[in-house]
Amino acid sequence: MVHIYPFKAVRPASGKAEEIATVPYDVVSAREAREIIGKKPLSFLRISRSDALVPDKDPYSTEVYELSRKIFDEYCREGLFIQDDTATMYIYRIHDSDRTYTGIACCVDTREYESGEIRRHELTRYDKEEDRTRHIDTMNANTGPVVLLHGTHAEIKAILARSTESREPEMVVHAENGSIHEIFPITDEADLARLLEIFVSIPALYIADGHHRCKSAVNVVEKRSRDGDKVPEETHHFLSVIFAEDEVKVHGYSRLLTDLSPLDPDVFLKKVSDIAHVAPYNDGDRTQFTLTPKLGGKGDHIFHLYIKGKWYECVIPRNPKNNDIKALDVSVLQEQILIPFLGIKDPRGDPRLQYLGGARPVRDLMTKVDSGEYAAAIAMQPVDVRTVFSIADTGGIMPPKSTWFEPKLLSGLLVHLLE
Repeated sequence: MVHIYPFKAVRPASGKAEEIATVPYDVVSAREAREIIGKKPLSFLRISRSDALVPDKDPYSTEVYELSRKIFDEYCREGLFIQDDTATMYIYRIHDSDRTYTGIACCVDTREYESGEIRRHELTRYDKEEDRTRHIDTMNANTGPVVLLHGTHAEIKAILARSTESREPEMVVHAENGSIHEIFPITDEADLARLLEIFVSIPALYIADGHHRCKSAVNVVEKRSRDGDKVPEETHHFLSVIFAEDEVKVHGYSRLLTDLSPLDPDVFLKKVSDIAHVAPYNDGDRTQFTLTPKLGGKGDHIFHLYIKGKWYECVIPRNPKNNDIKALDVSVLQEQILIPFLGIKDPRGDPRLQYLGGARPVRDLMTKVDSGEYAAAIAMQPVDVRTVFSIADTGGIMPPKSTWFEPKLLSGLLVHLLE
């Protein structure tokens, strides 16, 4: 079973959400963050990516983390942020193109991450984990939510629909990508109590986005315990937005190859053709996030290769002996192509292998290859969310960058204080 908790959110004052809310810290570089701050001087990136404000400083220096806390305190002092008087949970709703996503913003428990009720499917990188651990500890706050998933649940869906019916949201933000983000406090005490009861009956939650933020929240509790501090109950809680599995969309996570050495493009394509059925693929709609397969059967491994200005569909027959992880398209690509043909053995660290998030049109891949920046691009098919659940249930770890979940949430709309 899992527990969820209401909290007293720190959030933008009335009329300030549009100026403050912004993209998550980990989807932009320091340079990109500076550009956003230049256009939106109150952007929350001043707090979540304060290294962008001091490019001459080591981004992992104590000064940078203390600068984040100083700016956050200033926002609170100046009334840009206010804290709710009463602990509650919130509905976070996103309208994006032709879809609407609705989730519950609340807190969950670090102890349930450690005991396995909050289940992971990716490994964390130490440098990223250490960065967010220091950020959370210095801020004494969770400044960005973790996205969690649960199985489809009709009553939760009904409560969320009822809680937003005939109501105006208390915060609305129009993001640069065209999505609209809305926050509704849940004000009905009976609904709040019922949600707490329902989640106790749910066996597990699954991390969709925010593995590093989860582990960092745990690290802060461990650090403060080692330091001899009495850790308040609130410190065990961390900020999350929870969606049902049918409320999210999963994209593939594209691969980019800086070079094909020791092979040239023609030899590489020939080697791929030796182990896969390869056929030219017309460009199709370049604005789409993925390419629709034309070949192969159910369970076959399908990816699309862009090389020398052309797309090719590549199909490797399914091996029924493979387990869930080995049967992933990204695993087959790694084991049968990237390692033997290109010598790329470490998908987490080899600089020749780069990634592009799934919610990007395929034309972006083409542009990166056509410009000469990369030698080839590989567009992957999405993984079914139930496959992610199955792997997490058995304690399995998926290869890096196996999934890209939508929606992506904004930072700065809701902050959870640890004390």
